[in-house]
Amino acid sequence: MTSRHHIDTMLIHEGEASPAIEGAVTLPIFQTAMYETSGESDYHDVRYIRLNNTPNHNVLHKKLAALENAEAALVAASGMAAISTTLLTFLRPGDHVIAQSGLYGGTQILFVADFKDMGIEVDFVDGADPTSWESKLRTQTKVMYVETIANPTMWVSDLDAAVAFARAHGLVSMIDNTFATPVNYRPAEAGFDLSLHSGTKYLNGHNDIVAGAVIGDAEKIEKIRHKLNHLGGTLDPHACFLLHRGLKTLSVRVRRQNENAMRIARFLEEHSAVTRVNYPGLVSNPHHERAKRFFDGFGGMLSFELTGGLDAAKRFLERASIPRIAPSLGGVESLLTLPATTSHVEMSREERESVGITDALVRMSVGIESADDLIDDLQGALES
Repeated sequence: MTSRHHIDTMLIHEGEASPAIEGAVTLPIFQTAMYETSGESDYHDVRYIRLNNTPNHNVLHKKLAALENAEAALVAASGMAAISTTLLTFLRPGDHVIAQSGLYGGTQILFVADFKDMGIEVDFVDGADPTSWESKLRTQTKVMYVETIANPTMWVSDLDAAVAFARAHGLVSMIDNTFATPVNYRPAEAGFDLSLHSGTKYLNGHNDIVAGAVIGDAEKIEKIRHKLNHLGGTLDPHACFLLHRGLKTLSVRVRRQNENAMRIARFLEEHSAVTRVNYPGLVSNPHHERAKRFFDGFGGMLSFELTGGLDAAKRFLERASIPRIAPSLGGVESLLTLPATTSHVEMSREERESVGITDALVRMSVGIESADDLIDDLQGALES
């Protein structure tokens, strides 16, 4: 762990090369596949892009670990590369996972389809009801998996209970912290073993790369690195550079997105054309008290349904002019999407609706534009 500065300072300075390489204030891109050997005796110590140990990787590893007050970190080629490699490091055929229901669609499909083919079983539980988890426990259970804020329903699980449950039963506790970011929540401080991120989203913040990260216990991170080295889901040096650059503005972006999303959620909650708003910052939200207890901010993601159902949602998307209609999230631009046709399209309608994802649910990733302009634009789209 690092000595603690304010996160705003760590985003800029933690992990940087010292002394600066040739005096460069910004770390250069090391666009070389391999390095001269210097007597390495372990395969994983050989300096090679696929082994995740170039200068561009190392600065990210140090910085990300510091941001969540954790021991170590590792970047990967995508969020799903980080998630799948981390899970496969600790799971074997015959093992079992307890996971929060309502997960991101890619993770959900990994659990119910790919893991089934591998002989790994998963039981889904209500993340807000710890009393129901014990009944799913097996002798083969190895992992407890939750999300900080669920995508796209914005549910907030009982995160402290998840840590306590995992510790009590010797499970590896994993949390996808993409939506909250280290600015709003730091899982290692709460006791989670491992924190996962799609670096494509808030960490990079500019919608121009795909990346992933896992942060946490040093011994476990080293095991994951060895698995990632074999599976090959490595982030290339140029993408490392862009992620590194994007990270430096993370706190200013996220705080602006927190503020914008709160204003927009309150506006939508009062609009007659909206039947439901999912945002943990709203006092009316059933997850608000937990979110207030856990988080330093409520995030830049929200979802809502319109009174006219799917047709109204499609017309709304057509008429909103400032947000882009696109999947993904967490960038400086506001984005709108229908999760049923993007992030959760591989789930059946019944599976989606069981976790609150209707065909007419609109998800909004709130950017850093003027909140006044965004609200005016949404108002016009709703009323037209």
